[in-house]
Amino acid sequence: MSCDNDIMFNYITLGRNIMNTAVKKKLEDIVALLNDPEETVLEKELKEKLEKILVLLNNPDNVAMEQKEIQKKLEKVIALVNNAMVDPDIDIEFCTPDAEDPYILVTYVVGDYNKPTRKIRLGSTLLQSTADEISNQVTFSIEEFKSEIDSVEMG
Repeated sequence: MSCDNDIMFNYITLGRNIMNTAVKKKLEDIVALLNDPEETVLEKELKEKLEKILVLLNNPDNVAMEQKEIQKKLEKVIALVNNAMVDPDIDIEFCTPDAEDPYILVTYVVGDYNKPTRKIRLGSTLLQSTADEISNQVTFSIEEFKSEIDSVEMG
C-alpha cells in the first residue's frame, strides 16, 4: 500500500511542478511583453493573458492537456522539418527538456574539425502557432544558419 501512496505522491508532485512551470512561463510572457519597448501593450491583451493564468490555476487538468497538445504538435514539427531538410551536412537534434522550452540543436558539418552548432529555441509564443508555421520558421532558421557559415567559410 505504501508503494501506491508513493506513486500517488509522485504524480501529485509532478502535476504541481508542471503547473508551476506553466504559470511561471505565462507570467514571464506578460513581463516580457510589458518590458518590450517595441510592443504597444493594450489593456485588453494584458487582461486576456491574466485570465489565461487564472484559468490554469482554477483548472490544473488543462495544463496536462496543453502539454499533450504541444507534444503532438512538436512530433508533427519534427516530421515536417525532417522531410524539408534533406542535407547530409546538417545534423538536427530535437530536445524537449522538462524545465525549459523545447529547442532544436542544428550542427553544420563543414569538415572533420569544424562543426558549428546553433540552438533554435521554440518559445511559448512560437508554440502557439501551427505545426506548419513552426516548421517553416525552423527550416528558415536552419537555412539562414547554413548561409551564415558558408559565407564565413568562403570568405
